Amino acid sequence: MKYKLICVDMDGTVLDDEKKISNENIEAMKRAHDAGVKIAICTGRLFASALAYSDILGVKAPLIASNGGYIREKDNDNVIYESYLKNEEAKDIYHIIEKYNVSMFFNTYNTVISNKEFEENYTYNKFNDNLPKEKRVKLVYPKNMDKFLEENVGEILKCICIDKDVEKLKLLRKEIESLNRFDVVSSGEFNFEIMPKGVSKGKAVKMLAAFYNIKQDEVICIGDNENDLSMIKCAGIGIAMGNAEDSIKQIADYVTDTNNNSGVAKAIDKFIFNEE
Repeated sequence: MKYKLICVDMDGTVLDDEKKISNENIEAMKRAHDAGVKIAICTGRLFASALAYSDILGVKAPLIASNGGYIREKDNDNVIYESYLKNEEAKDIYHIIEKYNVSMFFNTYNTVISNKEFEENYTYNKFNDNLPKEKRVKLVYPKNMDKFLEENVGEILKCICIDKDVEKLKLLRKEIESLNRFDVVSSGEFNFEIMPKGVSKGKAVKMLAAFYNIKQDEVICIGDNENDLSMIKCAGIGIAMGNAEDSIKQIADYVTDTNNNSGVAKAIDKFIFNEE
């Protein structure tokens, strides 16, 4: 078989707009897995969230979480790669963000730490409702962020900034990028994410392929947004979703159907099983 590893983004890709995985996507990914192709979830989400969705697939899927900052096999504690923000880096990020009064969320592999109280409709509040306690994402709102960071050195994988004021976000992003100390990407119009320098989905895909002794031209990557750009570029074949940003479609080798029409399944049928 020509392709041996498929790396699939979550939001806007394998998940539809209701944050569900269609039966078509589940069946296609399981079929590919049963044919000997490794399936990897590759997401900006933290590991605990990706793990819950990978359970739905019913296959042993290695997970690339936090935009490439954390790579781990699904069914054991084998961490393949991890890259954390240094304590002073996290503090600097926090103090810059505070000037702009936007919502900020630090991520560990299983915890979200916010500079504001979590709203009832916050993504992971709703997400946790359907999970047993031991699999829930932990939500922490520390009253003293500097103290919290001091007590949790070496655990922060990334930071995400969210605000409906797009122009304010652009100014904040520009200030963060001007430091030239971090990698910054977006997964949507109203957010951007800050990782340690050198962290990206593309780098993580290369590391995972090497871990399994798979060549780059034997890898398929599927995504829809800016944070997927690096992995789509490095793949043997990079596939953009039909709902992807134009900039992603322009660099992709192929554009499949949308996330609401099981575009992942259609891509797998085409490139793994030569079915249209």
